[in-house]
Amino acid sequence: MPKTVSDLVNFATSNAATEHYPTPAERLVKGHPEQHNTLHFEADGRFFAGEWGAEPGCWRVQYTENEYFHILSGRSILRDLAGNEMALGPGDKVCVPAGFEGQWEVLEPTRKIYVIYENPAD
Repeated sequence: MPKTVSDLVNFATSNAATEHYPTPAERLVKGHPEQHNTLHFEADGRFFAGEWGAEPGCWRVQYTENEYFHILSGRSILRDLAGNEMALGPGDKVCVPAGFEGQWEVLEPTRKIYVIYENPAD
């Protein structure tokens, strides 16, 4: 069945709930940042789109998914296991491949729009 305009999701008018949660203690490197996520769209349990944000702090990341994100505000650093860094700020658009491991450090409260594709289990 074809989709119609009523099936489209406009983040600006979405009534999706925002979830607030602490960063899991086992992943913390520094601080106790609260994070928040608004999941606006999900398809087949593998494709997700929404808005995410976090307060200053640092935690370990291990991507099982492929993610594209666009930083809306704030400053962060994405760091790999070798210590290489990518500074992130408003307007940055980044793709993170599944398998990336390292740290996400929020220097100033950061907000991003994200699109995630989770690979199917083998």
